[in-house]
Amino acid sequence: MSKPSFLYRLSVHVVTRAAPLVARFDKKVARGLDGRRGLAARVAGWAAAQRDPKRPLIWMHAPSVGEGLQAKPVLETLRAEHPDWQLAFTFFSPSAERLAKNLPVDIADYLPLDRPSEVSAVLDALQPNALVFSKLDVWPELTLAAARRGVKLGLISATVAPESSRLRWPTRQWSAPAYRALDRVGAISEDDGERLELLGARPDTIAVTGDTRYDSVAERAARLDKTREPLARLAATSADAFTIVAGSTWPSDEAVLLPAFADLLHQLPTARLLLAPHEPNPDHLAGIAERLRHLKLPRPVRLSQLEHAKPGPVIVVDRVGILADLYALGDAAFVGGGFHRAGLHSVLEPAVFGVPTVFGPHWRMSRDATLLLEQGGAVALPADARHPLHSQWLVWHHDPAARKSAGKAAKQMVEDGRGASERTTALVRGLVT
Repeated sequence: MSKPSFLYRLSVHVVTRAAPLVARFDKKVARGLDGRRGLAARVAGWAAAQRDPKRPLIWMHAPSVGEGLQAKPVLETLRAEHPDWQLAFTFFSPSAERLAKNLPVDIADYLPLDRPSEVSAVLDALQPNALVFSKLDVWPELTLAAARRGVKLGLISATVAPESSRLRWPTRQWSAPAYRALDRVGAISEDDGERLELLGARPDTIAVTGDTRYDSVAERAARLDKTREPLARLAATSADAFTIVAGSTWPSDEAVLLPAFADLLHQLPTARLLLAPHEPNPDHLAGIAERLRHLKLPRPVRLSQLEHAKPGPVIVVDRVGILADLYALGDAAFVGGGFHRAGLHSVLEPAVFGVPTVFGPHWRMSRDATLLLEQGGAVALPADARHPLHSQWLVWHHDPAARKSAGKAAKQMVEDGRGASERTTALVRGLVT
């Protein structure tokens, strides 16, 4: 089995050496470095106390929250069907820490840096029977080291956007041996399967299994209890209120969203905005308040203050973990990430509740957004979107039939995508049995 190229290893070395400097200016990078300190010792400590080599162990890796949600239903099914198996979960982004703590696994921690010594230490400790990646991030050093040990390799809910940089040099060249080493690949669609072949995956390993997130969001929606706080308090509005839920927003989204909402509020005083920024840190929250002040709108009320403050037209969600449920309260949704190039956030979360959605112009890397647009469940905005967004909200307010039709199309899209969890779990199970 081959090893990663010299250029790849050199690049990883340079990036890891530069990371401490970057961490001085990037809190997320700093959190990631802090989280990895002592990683090998923690995993070795767990293994010494808990690892039973007679029991199969599946190591599932997901880069961040979205990919973790794709892995979640598979892990839950494996735990229920095979309680004797051991399950390990790793993640790359600090944003997945909270999710990892709530997964039905024996150990959850950060992914080791993709360098030979770190990778070997974790492989030595876990002794996995199978290593499964969620979505696309197949790390060459880890993958090829695992393959040399005879570990079975899988990739689930795999998708490759047509414009993905992974299809271009040098990433494609660096990653090809790792993709070629995979034993089983579950692609979201046939088109994804063809692009995975371009990355190096062998055609005989690829099967179309779908996207497990469709099952995840549908199951979470079915469990929703609107009588629980804070949903109950937020749902207590007048009958003529028009509620917009804006989720996972960045300042670039808010630069369009908030002026458009100010325009709407002048014409529709019963409009209400539930705003859940992607990173509700003090600086971001202060920036939202300042932008609203410039627009001459009332100061926003934070969700944490709602019990003791009179709600205004803008309520800012200053906690994480509840956005997916908040979409159930919306007459319309705005999904953030579309006004910068970092990527559009999940459009499935509002879609499952039959809530029509708008988002910014940078949506083409999202297969879900593409499907939603094709089926009429969403509207994509141009770069200069203040007036188009305001107009679209007015259309959906004045024409409830059009709004409900778009919402019905969105909900049907999610329903059509269900069943992937069962197929994907079978794929993973086949790596061990």
